[in-house]
Amino acid sequence: MMRSRPLLVAVAVLALAGCSTPDARTFAEQAAPPPLAAVPAGPGYTDRVDTEWARATAESTGIPLLALTAYAGAVIRSAEVYPDCGVGWNTLAGLGLVESDHGRHGGSAVGPDYRVSPEIFGVVLDGGQTERIPDSDGGAIDGISDYDRAVGPLQLIPQTWASWPSDGNGDGIPDPQNIADAAIAAANHMCRASGEMSTEEGWRAGIGSYNSGNDYLTKVATAAQQYFEDAR
Repeated sequence: MMRSRPLLVAVAVLALAGCSTPDARTFAEQAAPPPLAAVPAGPGYTDRVDTEWARATAESTGIPLLALTAYAGAVIRSAEVYPDCGVGWNTLAGLGLVESDHGRHGGSAVGPDYRVSPEIFGVVLDGGQTERIPDSDGGAIDGISDYDRAVGPLQLIPQTWASWPSDGNGDGIPDPQNIADAAIAAANHMCRASGEMSTEEGWRAGIGSYNSGNDYLTKVATAAQQYFEDAR
């Protein structure tokens, strides 16, 4: 978050959208909240997501099932903290695609515990071709002690994670390398910045707080809108 560019390039979004050049989209409609499970399977927010909905939506959108369940669980949690925000799971999925291909960047994969392996780290934010962000965590989160770098499938910088240590899958261990945990942190961070992500102004503010730049916003909007349409 707040880097010069996400881990992935625009080609992933363009392939998803089925076009050769980016459109001018600067806003994505927000998908309806995911249906809740009749009986939660466990203590996590991922356990509250209706499994049949998750399977059907993963199939129609091409989003990996565990990643989609993490995004949906984060929306359920965010609605408790920011009930007026209205962030959609499709926006989190757009972020997840652009940031790490839903936790698959560099050969990583999301395990059954929602944690990515190998761990995902962004570039060092030393001010060269990136924003300069001096170390804030002593390397505890990002593994280096001179500068910060973004971590995990949602590419959270240590300061942001420190503001939103979250537990999405109910294992009692907040972890930015866990996509269920990271998705909650991302959703809450954007909701606090935007107010209402169901409006174009609010959506742009939320995405802008995550990573600035019109190119980034267009990539996320293109992907999120495509997921919205594929799920209908």
